[in-house]
Amino acid sequence: MVGQKIWGNATWYLFHTLSYKLKYDTKENVINIYNIFKNILFKNLKNKPYVVGVSGGPDSLALAYLSKLYSKEFQNTFKIFIINHKLRRESTNEANKVKKILLKEKISSKILTWTGKIPKKNIQASARKIRYELLLRECNKYGIQNLILGHQNDDLIENFLIRLFRGSGLKGLSSFNESTLLEYNNIKIIRPLLSFKKNDLIYISKKIFGIYILDPSNNKETYLRTRIRNYINIFKSEGLDINKIKLTIENLKSAENSLNFYFKKSLKKYVLFSDKDQCIINTDLLLNESEETIFRIFGYVISKVGKNYYPPRGKDLMRLINNMRIKKNLKSTLGKCIIERINNTYIVKKEHKA
Repeated sequence: MVGQKIWGNATWYLFHTLSYKLKYDTKENVINIYNIFKNILFKNLKNKPYVVGVSGGPDSLALAYLSKLYSKEFQNTFKIFIINHKLRRESTNEANKVKKILLKEKISSKILTWTGKIPKKNIQASARKIRYELLLRECNKYGIQNLILGHQNDDLIENFLIRLFRGSGLKGLSSFNESTLLEYNNIKIIRPLLSFKKNDLIYISKKIFGIYILDPSNNKETYLRTRIRNYINIFKSEGLDINKIKLTIENLKSAENSLNFYFKKSLKKYVLFSDKDQCIINTDLLLNESEETIFRIFGYVISKVGKNYYPPRGKDLMRLINNMRIKKNLKSTLGKCIIERINNTYIVKKEHKA
């Protein structure tokens, strides 16, 4: 049994605010999960306002509830948004159902509906892009600089293996972090559930809401993520130790942090941001720095000036860099940016389409 001395007064108070319908040991388990969540979130957020993205699956419903408890304890203001991609006929009904599920626990939410063109291919990647676009738009609208997402431990492993399959470099393999600052808009993406197993989150969703939404596309073998998930289960039966993969990810992150240190030094040396939509890069960068540093600087600059969540594809970026070495009068476009050589500088400016 967990006592008041271990939890502290604030957490003990939350325990007593949980539904009277829950058994004592269930309340105890929920609060123990919340305490881990709270420590992770407080480190990244403290008492600042935040936005929470919800799909209706067990991970995001658990995130919504844990966020509500956090807001109660620390008096944060927070907004919950349900994403309706309109990718399936059931999407609108499901979004409305999620809104009702949350409301039963007195959690207010707003549905964000995608009104743009519905993608016909690369569905999962397009859906992810739509999610971020809609959520980041709301962050900007309300002046909130913290976006909370429900990625959990399984997502961390799956994401690593997907990027490994696709030949990602060190940054890609180690970039699924607890928190990521988007430099172009100063919004911090926080993933406080990365250390949680999916079963913990299913437990909370079942006990608190009694229901959650399952996306049938998660079981379609046509998607790489589904195949990766199935491979992991097969490998586990053959003795795969997931903790060893997590250790590899941590080691890669350590190496990434070292490279990032030198990247930041070179950025200050060769790059000048003249305004939010333009920057100047000294051509000496191409002569004096390593391939990795050059690659990172141009990727970073194009993402920031073009206001893109994702950097340009590696092969497109390498093609641009190689052309820079060959063509003295280069003028090219990439990632919503125009890149042009003028004397001993490259000017990178945001592309404004008529």
